[in-house]
Amino acid sequence: MSRIDETYFVYIVECNDGTFYTGIAKDLESRVNKHNEGKGAKYTRSRIPVNLVYSETQESRSAALKREYEIKQWSRVEKLGLLKHKHIV
Repeated sequence: MSRIDETYFVYIVECNDGTFYTGIAKDLESRVNKHNEGKGAKYTRSRIPVNLVYSETQESRSAALKREYEIKQWSRVEKLGLLKHKHIV
């Protein structure tokens, strides 16, 4: 398996109500589209449209899940600090 096949994205979308949702995906564009079609996470279904505001890559699903969990524990202020870097892969 090539390294690109193992790559996962950890991403943050901003929902229509101003809240943030953090998730992981192998195909980031497709995942954001799913959220906007109302076929994504239950949390985002009633908060569409969503806008991708941050993403980063991880080398494995395990690493992505750990990073997702870490970010989900953060306060809104901490997430806003991360977003200042505007890192979208």
